[in-house]
Amino acid sequence: MKAVRLYDAFDLRVEEVDRPLSPPRGYVTIDVRAAGICGSDIHNYRTGQWISRRPSTAGHEFCGRVSAIGEGVEDLAIGDLVAADSRFYCGRCEACGSGRTNICEHLGFVGEVCDGGFAGQTQLPARLVCKHDPSLDPAVAAMAEPLAVALHAVRRLNPPQGEAIILIGCGTIGGLCGLLLSHLHDGKLLFADLNGSRAEMVARLCGGSVVALDKSQARTALGDARLRYAVDATGSTKAIAQAIELLDGGGAFALVGISHGKLDLDPNLLVEREISLVGCHAFEDELADAIALLPKLQSSLLQFSEVLSSLDEVPDAYRRLIDGRSTKLKTIVRIAD
Repeated sequence: MKAVRLYDAFDLRVEEVDRPLSPPRGYVTIDVRAAGICGSDIHNYRTGQWISRRPSTAGHEFCGRVSAIGEGVEDLAIGDLVAADSRFYCGRCEACGSGRTNICEHLGFVGEVCDGGFAGQTQLPARLVCKHDPSLDPAVAAMAEPLAVALHAVRRLNPPQGEAIILIGCGTIGGLCGLLLSHLHDGKLLFADLNGSRAEMVARLCGGSVVALDKSQARTALGDARLRYAVDATGSTKAIAQAIELLDGGGAFALVGISHGKLDLDPNLLVEREISLVGCHAFEDELADAIALLPKLQSSLLQFSEVLSSLDEVPDAYRRLIDGRSTKLKTIVRIAD
């Protein structure tokens, strides 16, 4: 079968590999139907920061059909359509015991510590597999994992109804946060991104307004209402610092982007304005809730996405994403029906 495997930074290859053997106890084999390229895939490709196996089949956002079941698996059947959980957690440490599997002391991710979804087949522990509605387009079902990340960030931000929110970065997670808030929240939404056309597309689909990271622009867009809540999905330390400056007091700022560099921060800004700086890592138990939301969001998610027809296109898609040549928020590759 064909697989996209990462050997080292900037060394991604499409190769023929053997299909998996019969799944071990507690595992299932999945015939992959569609898989998404994540910003963290690109980060790993550029930096090699999380390469722990050489080579490893990349891809942690995917859906498929269960084709074989190992001993001890009771809640799944051959033919079930499923989405994958990306978090390869131990289930034994103190964090896992408290239900915080996203901060497991031994946490790894599918596509790094084990082979991922950029292949015709893969195997996962059954605990990392969640059934989805058979009516979903595979390109939408493959977005369950990033939608769970966005849902976790929205819940961590926890804005009161009616509060305005600025979303910084209109890539996949920023766009999905905006889409969720447009359905779950009744406050005004502002969007900021250096890519103006992308920001306009997201704002249109989410019913929001595009602004710069400027306090006067934000105030004008809100009719002089206060802006207390923000989500950063860029990881840009410059953008984070600018957002802290424009926020009014008494709210929260959720950070979900992967950052490069360190933030030069005067903590008195947070103290005096009582701004909560909230880190958001992956997700806890949001995957099932995100999957339940997919049918309602399907039309918008398809508009967010470009869909590739073959794994052969993945290396070039990585390069286009690095160069900023993609016009969509998410790149999905269809692998099989």
